[in-house]
Amino acid sequence: MISKIMLPTATPQRMLGLGEKFPEFKLKACVSREKGKEFADIGSKDFKGSWAVMFFWPLDFTFVCPTEIAEFNKHTKDFQNREAKLFGLSGDSEFVHLAWRNNHEDLKNLHFPMIADYNKTLATELGILSKENGAPLRATYIVDPDGIVRWVSVNDLSVGRNVKEVLRTLDALQTDELCPCKWERSEE
Repeated sequence: MISKIMLPTATPQRMLGLGEKFPEFKLKACVSREKGKEFADIGSKDFKGSWAVMFFWPLDFTFVCPTEIAEFNKHTKDFQNREAKLFGLSGDSEFVHLAWRNNHEDLKNLHFPMIADYNKTLATELGILSKENGAPLRATYIVDPDGIVRWVSVNDLSVGRNVKEVLRTLDALQTDELCPCKWERSEE
């Protein structure tokens, strides 16, 4: 009798979902363009006890990504008014983030850190790496003050996300009530 040989198989990538704890992390980030103050360590400790919005983009120096980053930046005050901290992340290094900020007019005056998940450890833990090219997908996480994922949305690499919908969803989550479709912050 011949027995079957079982070869090890890769574990399918599972995306972190609702109700799960957002992973602990500490990564380098581009936080400024000012000489000597460009970089800092950013981690889960930086939003402990606060709402957080974590949005990933695939790669720096691309077409769709800066439109999203600039749109999130335009709404920085809106996130602050909701006591939510905003973090942008990609698989590029902090040095590439700085070069991109220095070379792209819409990214020069960002009000949130560009986190460098260079080894893609966080994106791997979240299960959001593209099977096509290994870059992070356009994933957005809303994390509550206890570090629990309350909302996740992932767009195809070719489609930018709607920042106003992220804000609307954050508003709805912060009410801790039932909120119908298209509910806005000013409504009952």
